[in-house]
Amino acid sequence: MTTNWYNESVFYELYIRAYKDSNGDGHGDFRGAMEKLDHIKSLGVDCIWVMPHYPSPLLDDGYDISDYMGVHSDYGTLDDFKDFLDAAHARGLKVITDMVMNHTSDQHPWFQAARQDKNSPYRDYYVWSDTGTEYADARIIFLDTEPSNWTYDKVAGQYFWHRFYRSQPDLNYDNPQVHEEMFKAMRFWLDMGIDGFRVDAIPYLYEREGTNCENLPETHKFLKKMRRMVDDEYPGTLLIAEANQWPEDLLPYFGTTEAPEFQICFHFPIMPRLYMALKKGDKTPIVDILNRTPQKPEGTQWMTFLRNHDELTLEMVTPEEREWMWQQYAPNPRAKLNLGIRRRQIPLLDNDKRKWFLLNALFLSLPGAPIIYYGDEIGMGDNIWFPDRHGCRTPMQWDAGKNAGFSDAKETYLPVLCDDAYGYQQVNVVVQEDDPDSYLNLTRFLIQTRQRQSALKTGEMEWVETGNNSVLAFRRHIGKEGVLCLFNLSNQPQTFTLKRERVDLLSKSQQALSGTLTIASRGAHWLK
Repeated sequence: MTTNWYNESVFYELYIRAYKDSNGDGHGDFRGAMEKLDHIKSLGVDCIWVMPHYPSPLLDDGYDISDYMGVHSDYGTLDDFKDFLDAAHARGLKVITDMVMNHTSDQHPWFQAARQDKNSPYRDYYVWSDTGTEYADARIIFLDTEPSNWTYDKVAGQYFWHRFYRSQPDLNYDNPQVHEEMFKAMRFWLDMGIDGFRVDAIPYLYEREGTNCENLPETHKFLKKMRRMVDDEYPGTLLIAEANQWPEDLLPYFGTTEAPEFQICFHFPIMPRLYMALKKGDKTPIVDILNRTPQKPEGTQWMTFLRNHDELTLEMVTPEEREWMWQQYAPNPRAKLNLGIRRRQIPLLDNDKRKWFLLNALFLSLPGAPIIYYGDEIGMGDNIWFPDRHGCRTPMQWDAGKNAGFSDAKETYLPVLCDDAYGYQQVNVVVQEDDPDSYLNLTRFLIQTRQRQSALKTGEMEWVETGNNSVLAFRRHIGKEGVLCLFNLSNQPQTFTLKRERVDLLSKSQQALSGTLTIASRGAHWLK
């Protein structure tokens, strides 16, 4: 791969706990995941993003870290992790892990020492207050569970600051020792051979009175320092910014040529608008947000996704759009969570393969490095009655045997899905392997077709006018080599006139098309 390998890559988000249990304790582990690397490779992806695998109370599925330099005992040992890493690399798969910099678990030894002794050096690792009234302009992110960003700790005799759950106290980046602790943790995993980090929740590292405590200059100064360390000591390491912000606020996270920050930034705002456009049968939300997206620096990339381990976030839409999305996609109030929707991709699309194919073909042809969330490649469902986001994090469904082939245990960390629509008996890898029109084989087809076209991986994008709000068209091209991407978002056939003969890469017959093309309801074409 090239030095900027990430520019052309498709990523696979792997939740170790949910993937494969090798020792029968009901929890997925690295040994189990190793057994399934060939499945991941078969999809055509290039890089695995491993969700947090560190020791943790798992109150937030590992995003509450109690030790940055270990492996959760349910998932195995450091040796198991290294073996998994080596096995992935042997298959040509790169591996990145989550680095949660904004906060720790309240069970982390640093916080325990900090709360018990005001004079401990660890006291200054966190943000404290006597009144809990500071930074009143900062929004509360977990609206459904947290009444404030401050929580009083009786042992400490003070309030501590947290942007997420109260079990996740924020670190104090005004303390340079915290910087060194984070760099020490990064070096530990990079020395082991990982290829990079997805850096979690980075807009919130600093707090300043009179601001919303997001995207502050001090945050960017630290991130430039982090990138310098990584580039100097581990050149070629990938850093991905998880910053749920408007496009113009995302741009600074790339940094500049002279002072870079991240090679990749998540493009959160495009994601809900893909669902919005599909439901409305109108391309306007997609066109508007991409027109609003600034030009990124040379050598950097956006990261795109349809779903992941969190709720389908509606933070980066207007209040009116949010209400409309809730009405359309979460009519059952139980499906709502914070400012989002706790559903997987397929239930959001009514298990309609035509909608699924259109949305995935669209997403995979947009500029950016795409992520596939584990289980979405087979059309897994969810269970909105589980707490928090757990309904979208159920065990992977491998076959129709006990516990969907995930585990031999009597009881698994969450029950496998067994409802009529999405139960493991009918939705699993084995049953889909031999069906050319299964979600699994269509996922492989889309990814592998994309990866054969340089224009779809790294080409420029330009809109093609269709004179029809239901028909979205754009061209991805490198020089004269290009692919015309054409999508009918409506539930009625539409027409489009081709100016030259083209071959549809998404048609199994690969027939040549010319003249007036009738695009089927929810139809998708990649025309070369």
